[in-house]
Amino acid sequence: MRKLIFILLGICFSLNVIAQKGTIRGFVYEKESGEPVMFCNVTLNGTTYGSQTDINGMYNLSQIPVGEYTISVTFIGYQKLEKKITLKAGKILNIKLELAESSIKIDEIEISAQRQELKTDVKAASIKITNADLKLVPTIGGEADLAQYMQIVPGVIFTGDQGGQLYIRGGSPVQNKVLMDGMTIYSPFHSIGLFSVFDADLIKNTDVYTGGFSAEYGGRISSIMDIKTKDGNKKRVQGKISGTTFGSKLMLEGPLKKDGAITFIFSGKTSYLDKSSELFYKYPVLFFDKKGMPYSYTDLYGKLTFNANNGSKANVFGFNYQDHVNYQGISDLQWSSEGIGSEFLLIPGNSPIVIEGNFAYSRYYISLDEDNSNFRESSISGGSMGFDFTYFQPQGKIKYGFDVYAFKTKFSIFNSVNAKIEEDQNTSEFSAYINYQYKANRFIFEPGFRIQKYTLGTSPEPRLGIKYIATDVLRFKVASGYYSQNILSTVSDRDVVNLFYGFITSPEDLPTDENGNHYKNQIQKARHLIVGLEYDINLKIDFQVEGYVKDFTQLTNINREMTSNYDNDFIVETGLAKGVDILLKYKGKKLYVWAVYSLGMIKRYEGGKEYFPHFDRRHNMNFVSSYKFGKNKGWKVDARWNLGSGFPFTQTQGFYENLTFSDGINTDYTSTNGTLGVEYADLNQGRLPYYHRLDFSLTKIMKLSKTAILEMTASVTNAYNRENIFYFNRIEYERVNQLPILPSFGASLRF
Repeated sequence: MRKLIFILLGICFSLNVIAQKGTIRGFVYEKESGEPVMFCNVTLNGTTYGSQTDINGMYNLSQIPVGEYTISVTFIGYQKLEKKITLKAGKILNIKLELAESSIKIDEIEISAQRQELKTDVKAASIKITNADLKLVPTIGGEADLAQYMQIVPGVIFTGDQGGQLYIRGGSPVQNKVLMDGMTIYSPFHSIGLFSVFDADLIKNTDVYTGGFSAEYGGRISSIMDIKTKDGNKKRVQGKISGTTFGSKLMLEGPLKKDGAITFIFSGKTSYLDKSSELFYKYPVLFFDKKGMPYSYTDLYGKLTFNANNGSKANVFGFNYQDHVNYQGISDLQWSSEGIGSEFLLIPGNSPIVIEGNFAYSRYYISLDEDNSNFRESSISGGSMGFDFTYFQPQGKIKYGFDVYAFKTKFSIFNSVNAKIEEDQNTSEFSAYINYQYKANRFIFEPGFRIQKYTLGTSPEPRLGIKYIATDVLRFKVASGYYSQNILSTVSDRDVVNLFYGFITSPEDLPTDENGNHYKNQIQKARHLIVGLEYDINLKIDFQVEGYVKDFTQLTNINREMTSNYDNDFIVETGLAKGVDILLKYKGKKLYVWAVYSLGMIKRYEGGKEYFPHFDRRHNMNFVSSYKFGKNKGWKVDARWNLGSGFPFTQTQGFYENLTFSDGINTDYTSTNGTLGVEYADLNQGRLPYYHRLDFSLTKIMKLSKTAILEMTASVTNAYNRENIFYFNRIEYERVNQLPILPSFGASLRF
């Protein structure tokens, strides 16, 4: 009885202590534009309590003893802000703060926000890309682009200037999930390979997870690219207009109501490369002896945001992306992607839980009409819904939620007798997750669990991330997990060049393994292990090294070697990707340097056979530098040099006359003319030459008025005209190179 009394007294005492505490939360905005300030430091003077704002500009300080405090906000490039507050017991104090830009030069002892974030999150296999980062890479035609920045991310392999795709640490493009404000984007890059569909001026923040991502993300077995766009200026209408030798762009944003309660943002960009290239770039392109570059695209995006005084907000956005490649009389490829979505952030009045959600519907369609091949088309369309709940604690947070996807895939092709072969499927996915982050004195623990429910089965997926903060400048990290996906590409990992990129869902009738056994799963699966360290050499230099292993325990691929109607349309493979990525980064007032070296190996296994996929690049190096100079740093020069070892390819052993015996046993093989047959060596046993390319750009920045800035940029792609091989025509014995030296010029006006 005495023990029970002590327990009850202890509980009452604990509840009383908790009741004597409160929570301070709110948002930090730019005073000039009303946009949220990401990753700034919010502290209570004279205490150890502190937090960092997230991508919405939100901070949260929980379990704070009652009393009077001075809240302080600091961020590089902004004036320090302090405000006195009074916290009452059991209350949640919502405080909105606005930072003004600083006119004083930045002191070098200030620590960058990104470095601070590395001390508060595990961030294994993760790269954060802000709008400012995109402008540090040489621009093609004068406009920064996410596609160009992604090519320098550690572990990312880019396969070509024309129709090239991104392969991330052993994963093919279909195994990389791209999200924009919670919506899945199925075709994020245009056919020319140099540009993405996203306007760089709209991007607020991009998190790229090259492996080992937390339970918050699922549905892909290789990587995640999570893009968040701006909400629009709350204070005034502003914009940008630009024109280059590649294309032109218009971007506008501003408030629809004076108090900034409703804002808008619009962007439209188009390429006229198919027309301007006939004047500026008279080169043979791809496989065909045609002059110019027959690529064109148009990207439209619009967004409305509704803001509440307490930081809650909701938005509605829509987009339409079009891409067209037309080799006259030879092939015509076009794809379109359109969608509408909504995202919201809800801050309950007196609850410690933050609620986020999204709704979306989108459609992607692609078709290819070739002179020497059959017409193909593919589409994927459907809707999604997701809810996330975040509960903040004094030493971490709990985040949980669920997602629902329902979509339809369609793929059709006309065979040799012009009969239509069609695959039409409807499928759905449901997932739920919980992720717990706990911050101790030296450790950050992030265990999580996700369950993916597909039409073809269920996949339980545990995840774990750990960071050990050894010293103030040295940190060790590890991340691992199980991953799955249900979507396939209509191209094979064995295809070297294929601009047609459609989607299908996992088939139910998989072939048996080499022992004649049926596979337990129809969906694709993988396991990741990431280990690494982060070392802050000094206030300007960061060093990171990561090792990774991706074990693709089941991969479904298109069967490109079908010889009869009895063969299965698909093959099942396994794969292994492993490597080491080293990143050295220097960031000073004038000079920025980014150096990456990647050592990797990718293998695929099928039916007892082993081969290297065409994107297996053993060595890859990127060196990027940006330097500001002149009066008021009005000049900027950017350079990037990329070196990569040769990709695998299948060698030719010889040619022969292929008799098809079209008349069966009545065929007179002594007089019948056959077709040219090719005898191939073993799959991908050869290696192409090394790839290397230098790009640079020179920018002049002129401030015309307080709000008007004119930028003029001259750039050169492949500056020393390196002849990098892209494709080899075995029959004609003709080599086709990637893009030659490509000068460009552009000008933009911000107002």
